[in-house]
Formats: sequence, structure tokens, C-alpha cells
Amino acid sequence: MFTRAVSRLSRKRPPSEINDNDGNPSSSHQALKGTARWAASLENLLEDPEGVKRFREFLKKEFSEENVLFWLACEEFKKTQDKKQMQEKAKEIYMTFLSSKASSQVNVEGQSRLNETILETPHPLMFQKLQDQIFNLMKYDSYSRFLKSDIYLKQKKSEEQDENSSEAQSAAKRASRIYNT
Repeated sequence: MFTRAVSRLSRKRPPSEINDNDGNPSSSHQALKGTARWAASLENLLEDPEGVKRFREFLKKEFSEENVLFWLACEEFKKTQDKKQMQEKAKEIYMTFLSSKASSQVNVEGQSRLNETILETPHPLMFQKLQDQIFNLMKYDSYSRFLKSDIYLKQKKSEEQDENSSEAQSAAKRASRIYNT
């Protein structure tokens, strides 16, 4: 039964591949790029390597970078197929983020009930509830502050300047073609 549930989960397509009623890729988020896409949802931010980089930078200043690092480690863990690798990664996640001696301990409910015995029989979704807690903590706490932060606003301004510059160059190219014919 567990393998069927995992199989169903692995077949789920990411939101970026969801189709509209015509069977075409949904355009609601595809037109958005960079910071505009990040502002649409935390999910979009976490799908973009540059977004993750900027969010980590922000969380580091807030002394809560471990939250996104834990979330990312869990995402990577879920992709692990080999049982031995899964055991190693599970132990690494536990020792880094969940144990009482963790170097980057995250604050999640039920953490006190966790112990190393869970590491003996790892499965891809073993950290899911804790990962969901951290996701919600980021979503309803730090994400909104990130969207108001200097880090985000500077990135957004830089994108807008690049876009305006590129639009001006395109207009100049169009104009030169018209006058050079």
C-alpha cells in the first residue's frame, strides 16, 4: 500500500506543468518571471534557484536559514530511491535539523517525540509532517517579510531596469531596420 501511495505522489506533476481546460499549459504563472513569480507564491519562489538563493540570504539575516535548508533537504530526501542512501540521508537530516544536539535545529511540534529509532526504517515521506510545518511557518511568517525586504526589492528593481533596457534596445533595433531598408 505504501508503495502505491509513493507511486501516485511521484506521478503528480509540478504546478508549472498543470494544463488548462484546452490541454494547453496553464499560462497564469508561465507569463510571470523572476520576482513577479516569487511574489505569486512561496511555492514559485522555492522552485527557482535564484529565488531560493535570495530567500536564504534573507533568512540568514533573520537567523532562520535552517528552515529553508530543512525544507530543501526533505525535498531532496523524497527523491532518494536507494534504501542505503535513504538511511544515510535520513540520519543526516535528523542529526542536522531534528536531534536535540542538531547544529541547525528547526523548531517543529512533535520534535520531542522523534528519536533515532525512526531512522531504522526510512521512507520518502517520513519527514513530511515536519516539512509541512516548516513550510507553513515560512509561508505565513518569513515569506511576507521577504517580499518587503531590501533583498527582494533590490532584485525586483534590478529586473525592472534590465527589462526597460532590453525593451529600449529592441525598439532601437526595430527603428534601425525601418530606416535602413
